[in-house]
Amino acid sequence: MAKAKTAYVCTECGGQAPRWQGQCPQCRAWNTLVESIVEPVATAGTNRFAALAGATGKLQTLAELEPREEPRTPTGIEEFDRVLGGGLVAGGVVLIGGDPGIGKSTLLLQALAVLAGEHAAVYVSGEESGEQVALRAQRLQLDPGSLQLLPEINLERILSTLKNAAPRIAVIDSIQTVYSEALQSAPGSVAQVRECAAQLTRFAKQSGTSLIMVGHVTKDGTLAGPRVLEHIVDTVLYFEGDTHSSFRLVRAFKNRFGAVNELGVFAMTERGLRGVSNPSAIFLSQHSQEVAGSCVLVTQEGTRPLLVEIQALVDSAHSPNPRRLSVGLEQNRLAMLLAVLHRHAGVVCFDQDVFVNAVGGVKISEPAADLAVLLAIVSSLRSRALPRGLVVFGEVGLAGEIRPAPRGQERLKEAAKLGFTVAIIPRANAPKQPISGMRVIAVDRIEEAIEQARELEARS
Repeated sequence: MAKAKTAYVCTECGGQAPRWQGQCPQCRAWNTLVESIVEPVATAGTNRFAALAGATGKLQTLAELEPREEPRTPTGIEEFDRVLGGGLVAGGVVLIGGDPGIGKSTLLLQALAVLAGEHAAVYVSGEESGEQVALRAQRLQLDPGSLQLLPEINLERILSTLKNAAPRIAVIDSIQTVYSEALQSAPGSVAQVRECAAQLTRFAKQSGTSLIMVGHVTKDGTLAGPRVLEHIVDTVLYFEGDTHSSFRLVRAFKNRFGAVNELGVFAMTERGLRGVSNPSAIFLSQHSQEVAGSCVLVTQEGTRPLLVEIQALVDSAHSPNPRRLSVGLEQNRLAMLLAVLHRHAGVVCFDQDVFVNAVGGVKISEPAADLAVLLAIVSSLRSRALPRGLVVFGEVGLAGEIRPAPRGQERLKEAAKLGFTVAIIPRANAPKQPISGMRVIAVDRIEEAIEQARELEARS
């Protein structure tokens, strides 16, 4: 038997190289080349895409097209629908990833059990047997009813079954276990993942089936397989959170039919994942008394304002190089904020270890958290607690100015609804009409914000 010819394929762009090298010659990414079997070149008449090719599109002007709102199919799980943008779209392809054991299969089985009561649904299991899936449904006390199960990893058999069953919703768990007979490489390889995802996506677009694919993640937390996998699908969701915690976060990073950066919050219970109606309660610690180094931030996740507690610990450094560590926040931005604090407010931290944490395991990427981080650091450095009932938000510039944050009115209303009475915010976000039960302090610069916080401390 002839030895199979191999090449090194880039997991980012799919480019090939004859031998391993540190950098991909096409996309210039580092350490992305993996060995894979070279697929034979298709001859005339053997194009495996011929059966899937539709009629050739005709040239037309944009004015001739009539846009319409895509109808949604609610999954019956409110937090899941929020992340999806209102529900599943006919012909839409969703890719959901996360760490092993975080709850991907559990959430999808719960959603399909609800959807199967009104729509034809198929669950394709490539990692578990039918008995294992049935045991999970029994443990979760689900009533799958007419939910159909297909334990299979062969792409051609899966497509044949889906074409005959014509389901409204289908789940592939997971895409890394599916293989095509047209390729020689093993399941999970770059070529197999790319080919199987493309074939399944074409089926979904042509049949109108809402398709959900489960994807594995690497040790870095990114989806395994070629980067083109995320470009093929319509929606990309990630599970976040610690597997040792009972709370799970589902975040949308791409959504062609809805808003990105939407966040769904779930609690893992004995009967599966349950949506959390008031997620701000998760991210706020319940202190018996005021503590130094704690500041409440109003952040915006998609269309939802969330209240998150930012904690800071400032301690004398016991080494020549003080430590700068942040959990849930960007670490490079922390170093920049400390420089701004020194230059414009005169607060010195170059001989201090600084640790910053966002409570609850949430990851905050928006710059509106800057002001809360700095006030928490100043509070910890001086061992003076900020007054209870205070919330802040605002971006801090290198010149020491406080820049506005988007949707400031919604943030303030959410904080007032949860009982907060004082807010330090950028002047550009000052409300035109007073908010009932809340005193709003608008500031222009970081030194002014610190001074206002001191006055509130003295009064409390």
